[in-house]
Amino acid sequence: MAKPVLLTLLGLGLTLLKDHRPSYEARLKAFREVEPVQPPNCKLVRGIETGSEDLEILPNGLTFISTGLKYPGIKSFEPDKPGKILLMDLNEDDPTVLELNIVGSKFNLSLFNPHGISTFTDEDNTIYLLVVNHPNTKTTVELFKFQQEEKSLLHLKTIRHKLLPSVNDIVAVGPEHFYATNDHYFTDPYLKSWELYLGLAWSYVVYYSPNEVQVVADGFDFANGINISPAGKYVYIAELLSHKIHVYEKHANWTLTLLKSVVANTLVDNISVDPVTGDLWVGCHPDGMKIFHTLNSPPGSEVIQIQNILTEEPKVTRVYAENGTVLQGSTVASVYKGKLLIGTVYQKALYCEL
Repeated sequence: MAKPVLLTLLGLGLTLLKDHRPSYEARLKAFREVEPVQPPNCKLVRGIETGSEDLEILPNGLTFISTGLKYPGIKSFEPDKPGKILLMDLNEDDPTVLELNIVGSKFNLSLFNPHGISTFTDEDNTIYLLVVNHPNTKTTVELFKFQQEEKSLLHLKTIRHKLLPSVNDIVAVGPEHFYATNDHYFTDPYLKSWELYLGLAWSYVVYYSPNEVQVVADGFDFANGINISPAGKYVYIAELLSHKIHVYEKHANWTLTLLKSVVANTLVDNISVDPVTGDLWVGCHPDGMKIFHTLNSPPGSEVIQIQNILTEEPKVTRVYAENGTVLQGSTVASVYKGKLLIGTVYQKALYCEL
């Protein structure tokens, strides 16, 4: 009796696998090619060879960059080395990067695996850097204080919580307060792969503070980048595999209400917000199959700008696009004084004039 049941379950499983393949490829926009779009005077950033998955530009042009991410199923050029936080000054004519020294006796540098990052500047101008970390494939959020004169990060605290099992990105709203996207519901690698393949849309967003932690939005097909409007009234969430940017109203009790969604027609990753115009700049993946699966051709890169997102007719513009010959796997883009900085999940970074 057991064998027929086993064979039946196997048959159902194979049917399910086959039936979901077209849907899976559509969600990944498999085999999509993009027409090249390139701003003038682009050049690769010296000193970045193993990724620039997320970046954060301060008002004075100093820029934090996370590098060396090891993420299950995604390529890494230095799988056995810890990640780093780099610093770049965009006021320089030919900016390069330097590695920030991390100090603090309780922080294990050998397991540092930085992912999304966000900054918060306190009333006394203290700059805090919050970093999503994946030590041994787990998830923590690391809190640092930026020491500008010493060019170092002082580790202050490691944050863990059961509602932060698979964090991808965060946006800080206080020194120890933030919104975070969980890109998967499951933590087991096998179950995560099925969650991704079947499109279960069980991903969710959490508000964290030392006194309160709550789920504030759910039902996402891979919640990815997250950011906040300049005035702090709206929260923007990128849903990678539905190709949408969602706009939420933020309430006084930190809950969120969905206002609208903008279809981007590409796999949307990290979101940066121009503090002057409020425009969204989004690092995107033209073909997710090349990101999540090792193929013969490299993954391409794409950057979109979304203007007037709060209006009835937001404008979506492709600002950069190419099929992997220069930049592979773009994840983030941000602007400063007419310059565009583009980061990637595991490769280089590009600096362009607009």
